[in-house]
Amino acid sequence: MMTVDEKRAAYSVRAPGSPGKSIALRLPGHGAFPGVDDHLVEPEVTRDEIINGRRVVASPAEQPHATQHSRLDYVLQAHVSPGYEAASDLITRHAVDSDFASDACVCKEGIDPETGRRYLEEIAFEVVSTQTEKRAAEKAAVMQRRGVRRIFGIWVKGRRRVCEWSAEDRNWRPLDAGSRIEDPCLGAPLPVAALLDAALVHRAVVEALVAQGSPEIQKLQAQAQAQAQAQAVLKVLEARGVMVSETQRQEILGCLDLDRLDVWIRRAALAASAEEVLARVAP
Repeated sequence: MMTVDEKRAAYSVRAPGSPGKSIALRLPGHGAFPGVDDHLVEPEVTRDEIINGRRVVASPAEQPHATQHSRLDYVLQAHVSPGYEAASDLITRHAVDSDFASDACVCKEGIDPETGRRYLEEIAFEVVSTQTEKRAAEKAAVMQRRGVRRIFGIWVKGRRRVCEWSAEDRNWRPLDAGSRIEDPCLGAPLPVAALLDAALVHRAVVEALVAQGSPEIQKLQAQAQAQAQAQAVLKVLEARGVMVSETQRQEILGCLDLDRLDVWIRRAALAASAEEVLARVAP
């Protein structure tokens, strides 16, 4: 949420620490730009931002903007590809006269060797509520000129929708609710529907973690598989009328070694006692 504040003194559009001129970096195909962190404003001290030379104040959000922003951060973090990182409210010097933040973005980790600064964000997201569509389009055009590859807008009032900024049309292109956002900096396709429907967010996060081989998800899957095999051992013994003590039951249920459980299942089909099933194999 942003408002224009005309009462304060104007900012100079010169980069900090460079008397008489702004520090400019020349990026291939993009012309000269200030460093991404050569700020016109004081990040984390003021709410001020600069868009095309105009001061705006990034005001605290109300629902539904705040809720959507939180949901976006949650689902985006799970989809980021290794080597990239998601960020919220990351302020960037997009032009000589523009210094503002998107609601969420994804950029490469580390330092860009060509600039000696952090990497420019590759994709960015704007939650559009009280700010006008014109203001969102203005910010998107500035980001696109700076080199941000893709910019998305999420409308949370009126007809809820997700759009992608088109540099060719200089306008927002609506995305189908059933489509997915695919990009090299995303390790799994991001469902558009998860950005619109709170009920789909958790599912999208889990699917992304599974698709990217999250170690924690793999651990949970292995635990679930072990639990299923342990239950199978007990059911076979029960069906055959083999007695199992509570201590033996807990040993079986507590086992996470899939190879050992596989041996126990095979033994359970023939063993005369639970002791035979659980007997250690001599090395």
